[in-house]
Amino acid sequence: ASRNTAVFLVGLLLSCVAMRSGARILEEETPSSKGEEQLLELPTLPKVELSPFPEVHLPPKPELPKVELPSFPEVHLPPKPELPTFPEVHLPGKPELPKVELPPKPEMPTIPEFHFPQPEAKP
Repeated sequence: ASRNTAVFLVGLLLSCVAMRSGARILEEETPSSKGEEQLLELPTLPKVELSPFPEVHLPPKPELPKVELPSFPEVHLPPKPELPTFPEVHLPGKPELPKVELPPKPEMPTIPEFHFPQPEAKP
């Protein structure tokens, strides 16, 4: 995992360097005068008028003949059989698990503070 992270960070660094050099090249090529803006005049395009859409008259929908569905015959089903009852099962109670006492957590070692020595004043 650390190797992948290192490769990712190196790639990120290289892309930042490439972007910076590209930006520097673009900055050098653009004119330095801020007040002078160069606007290109775009040619005006001729306005195209579309011909009006012709109205379409559709013939009326033909009426479909009514279809009568045949009636389904009556079906006499036998009565549902009664389901057998399941016998009651008496399960023994859950056994109680013994309590496990864990040893106390070890304390984290403290990191000693380090103070840099004050530099001596040079006369």
